[in-house]
Amino acid sequence: MKVVVTGAAGHIGTYLVPMLVDAGYDVVAITRHEPRPYEPSPAWDHVEKVLMDRSGEPAFARRIAAMSPDVVVDLINFDVSQTREMVGALSGGSCAHYLYCGSCWEHGRATVLPTNDEGERRAPLCHYGKDKLASENYLMDEWRENEFPATVIMPGQISGPGWDIIGPWGTINLKPFQKVADGGVVELPNFGMETLHHVHGYDVAQVFLRAITHRKAALGQSFHAMSGGAITLFGYVELLADFFGTSPEVRFLPWDEFKGLLDDENQAEHAYLHLARSGYYSIDKERRLLGYEPRYTNVETIRLAVQGYVDRGLIRVG
Repeated sequence: MKVVVTGAAGHIGTYLVPMLVDAGYDVVAITRHEPRPYEPSPAWDHVEKVLMDRSGEPAFARRIAAMSPDVVVDLINFDVSQTREMVGALSGGSCAHYLYCGSCWEHGRATVLPTNDEGERRAPLCHYGKDKLASENYLMDEWRENEFPATVIMPGQISGPGWDIIGPWGTINLKPFQKVADGGVVELPNFGMETLHHVHGYDVAQVFLRAITHRKAALGQSFHAMSGGAITLFGYVELLADFFGTSPEVRFLPWDEFKGLLDDENQAEHAYLHLARSGYYSIDKERRLLGYEPRYTNVETIRLAVQGYVDRGLIRVG
């Protein structure tokens, strides 16, 4: 069975491609540049690699369809027009399963926690979330009306060693990490009770793989790809203090004052969008229909990522 994966060497594909190879699938890895996954694997020696830039290839969807895939995993689709193109190109062809990478940003502000992915009103806060939700709605309509074989996977804050993760300020800024490592003063907005929900890239890939192997249960469904946990900003600082063996002082600031600590307006918007949503997402449905069980907790994932910062010399210790 042939699986085509777009964005194959990114956060998710790094783990998904070797999983697919190990499971016996024939994999075509679509990347813009020569693949350099975050973690090496001998499985990449058994993958067909195709260099193709979606933004510079007007016939991208048609070229994917011409590969006669049984399964398409679309990890780099950020515009509903691209979703329509993929549906148009794949309909009536060999593709028996199209898996679209959505986002937890489709949910908008949290209301009742934990949030499930069934029957909840969604109100995304930004264009990115709105477009992801538009793609999901379009795909679910296509499934109901035309039996287009779609599944949507919504990752949380994808994390792991080797890349930047969302820190206790709701951004990828390294300053709060260093403040804790130094045992100094660490500022948090409000009362530090906003939540973040890190998930290891391996576990996001695992949800995609399980949706492929549980195709009948996955068709016409959307799933969370989460760790099953969330951490408050205050709890994040406590975790880092334990990791570094320090005793920082935590100070709570009003939002407008807290924004002054950030480097620019882009960071302030980034922080706002992460913290205003403050999600905590159920994985009951994923366990029930896909047999999903995370390998890593959110806390384990944060620790691995922070150790990666230390190993790369990005955070000074001692």
